[in-house]
Order: sequence, then structure tokens, then C-alpha cells
Amino acid sequence: MMNGETQVVKSQDGDLLSLVMREKIMAVEVAMKERSDVMLGDCFPLVHSFGKGLYVREIRVPAGALTVTKIHKFAHPAFLLEGEMSIMEEWGARRVSAPAYFMTKPMTKRVIYHHTDVRLVTVHATEKTDVGEIEEEIIAKIFDDLDGDVIDIEVQNFVKEVTQ
Repeated sequence: MMNGETQVVKSQDGDLLSLVMREKIMAVEVAMKERSDVMLGDCFPLVHSFGKGLYVREIRVPAGALTVTKIHKFAHPAFLLEGEMSIMEEWGARRVSAPAYFMTKPMTKRVIYHHTDVRLVTVHATEKTDVGEIEEEIIAKIFDDLDGDVIDIEVQNFVKEVTQ
């Protein structure tokens, strides 16, 4: 897009590609869980910080690691402060080098290869300060767990954004 123009494209092929990529990401996660040499869960150093209505999560991941993210219910910013990583998500693949900032779309799950040591920060809107409660609020265990209201709110926000 040029000069701040916004273009909305609806494509059934794009929807199909998105579903195929989601299946591939899920297959990577299943394959990783079947291996005995894979670390699962929050196995890399995390720092949790809180501000007024904000939860900030910082993670450090070593070079060569392959990670699969959780399913994010809501859009939120992510800041790559150090390192370089390749991200595969429903919308395709990309390589990101620090410093970088991007938005995580709702209903996103990713496979990430860390080319170098990485330091990544995500920021989430919440009044909670208990990490377990926060994860219950912002993370879906499976795609079927996504609340229709969450999807409706995100669609409404998207429509507002593209029609202003």
C-alpha cells in the first residue's frame, strides 16, 4: 500500500491457505511433543512485569531453538529487541531482525525458528496480575476454545479500523 491507503481483499483461496497453514503449524507442534529431546511449556527464561492495565512478558530464547507459540485470543504488540527469527503463521512466513515491532493478530499460533539468541517482549491488556489467570484470559488451549464474542469484538474493531 502506498500513502497510507488500506485495501481489503476477501479471497476463498486465502481462507483455504490460512487453514492449511494452521494445520501445518499444529502438525509441527504434535511432532515436537512426540520427541523425547524437546522441551515443552515455558522452558525459556521469562520476566513478568505489570503496569496499569498491562502485562508485559519478556522471553529469551537461544539460537537454534524451534518454538511453537500458544494460541492468542486478542491482538497485541510484540517487540523483537535482540536477535533474528523466522516466523511461520497462517498468513505465511517471514524473517524478522531486531529491532522490530509487529502486531499479533487474534487467533494466531506460530512456529518460530530462532537464528540467533532472541529477546522478545509482548504486551497484553489486562487488570490481572496472576500469570496463570492472565493466561486463562488471553490464551486459548485449542482453536475451538475461542469465544465467539472475542471474534466478534475483533471483527468489529477491524471494520472500524478499515472504514475510518
